[in-house]
Amino acid sequence: MRRRTGGQADRRSKVGETGWIAGAARLGIAVLLLSAFPPSRLTAQTIAITNATVYPVSGPKIEHGTVVMRDGRVVAVGPSVAVPAGATQVDGTGKVVTPGLFHARSTLGLSEVGSIASTNEADHTGDVNAAFNVADGLDPATPLIPIARLEGVTTSLSGPTNGLVAGQAVLIDLAGDRVETLVAKSPAAMVIDLSEQSKSAGGGSRAGMLQRLRQLFLDAQDYDRRKNDFRKNAMQELSASAADLEALGPVLRGELPVVAVANRESDIASALRLAHEFRLRLIVAGGTEAWKIADDLARARVPVIINPINDIPTFDGPGARFDGAALLARAGVPVIIIEGETGGARNLRWAAGYAVRFGMAWDSALAAVTLNPAKALGVDDRYGSLGPGKVADVVVWSGDPLDFSSRAEHVYIRGVEVPHTSRQTELLERYRTLPPKY
Repeated sequence: MRRRTGGQADRRSKVGETGWIAGAARLGIAVLLLSAFPPSRLTAQTIAITNATVYPVSGPKIEHGTVVMRDGRVVAVGPSVAVPAGATQVDGTGKVVTPGLFHARSTLGLSEVGSIASTNEADHTGDVNAAFNVADGLDPATPLIPIARLEGVTTSLSGPTNGLVAGQAVLIDLAGDRVETLVAKSPAAMVIDLSEQSKSAGGGSRAGMLQRLRQLFLDAQDYDRRKNDFRKNAMQELSASAADLEALGPVLRGELPVVAVANRESDIASALRLAHEFRLRLIVAGGTEAWKIADDLARARVPVIINPINDIPTFDGPGARFDGAALLARAGVPVIIIEGETGGARNLRWAAGYAVRFGMAWDSALAAVTLNPAKALGVDDRYGSLGPGKVADVVVWSGDPLDFSSRAEHVYIRGVEVPHTSRQTELLERYRTLPPKY
C-alpha cells in the first residue's frame, strides 16, 4: 500500500512500486516461458553419437553410423554425417543404436502394485466409460518410470483396464515432472474389451455384449447427427451419456484407433466384423489365438498386440503358444510386442528376444517394439524410428538390445539424456557397504 506522505517520499514510493511491478512482470514472463517449453526442451543440446551400428528400423542397418540430435529432434542419420561444431560427442564404437522402445499396452504411470487399490488409477467403475481419460491420473513421480527407462523404454501407451468401453488411453514420453510434460498425445486410443471379462456388460453373454456395443455405436452416430435434437430433448433415450457418446465420435469417424482386448479366436473374429461394420481403426490386444486367423488379420491389415511370454491355456485363450508372434509376423500381420504385467515395461526387450527365440525374425522383433506400435497409433511421423525430424528418443546399447546380457548405456528422451538411476540403483548404492555390526 502507498504511504500517505508528501513530496520526495511519495515519489520514492512510486518508483519502488513501479520497480516491483516491473520485476513481477519479468517473473511472470519467465514463468510463462517455462510453462510453454517443457524442461527437456530448455536443456536440449546438440549431441552426436558416432561410429556405432545404427538400426533406424525404417531402413537398413548402418555400420559405422552417426546419429545427430538437436533441440529434441533427430537431424541426421547415416554413415557419412558431419559432426556439427560444438556438439557433445558420444563414441559408439562397438555399440548399437536404436530408437527408444515403445510399450504399447501399459498402465505405466497409472498403477504400481496391482493388488493395492490405492496405487491404481487405471480403472473406472461402470461398463461404458468412453469419456474417461486417464491423463489426470498419471503420476510422473512413479518409481516404475525410471526402472523402465533403464531398460531403454522411452514411450508408452498408458490406458484404462476395466469395462466394455474402458476409456481413453494416452501416449506418454517417460520424462518430465508434470503431467503436461509427460503426455505426448491425448487421447491416443479408445480401449474396449471383448474378452470374457466383459460378459457381464451383456447380461453374461458374449452375444449380449456385442449387441450392447453395437447399439452404443449406433447411438453415438445418431447423437453426432442430431446434437441439437438431443439438447432439446427431442430424441429417444440413448444408451449412454452425452459425454460418452461425444467421446465415441472420433472413433466412429476413424480419427482415433480402437484397442480391442480379445484372446479367443471367436472374439477376435467378432472384433474384425465390428471393425468392418463401423469402419473402425482396429488394433487387437491380447491376441492369444490370433495365430489361428492370421490370414484374416493380415488381409484387414489389423495390428496385434501380443505378449510372447505366454503359453498357458485358459478358457479365454486355450490356444496359447510361444511362437504366436512369429506365426503372425510370417502371415504379414503387423505385430506389436508387450510385456503385460504391472511394471512389465522394463522387460519389453526381453519379451522381443523371447519372440526371436521362438522363430520371429530379429528385425521384425525390433520393429514390434519400436515402429509397429507407432504406425498402429498414427504417430510414426514422430516416433518409432531414427530419421530427420523424428523425436530424439534414442538408446545406445552395449550390444544386441534383445539379448539379456546387454544394457542401455545412454537413454535420450526428446534429445536429453535421462538419469541412469532408479529406486533399485539407489537401494543398491545405499546398501553396497553395510554398516558394522554393533
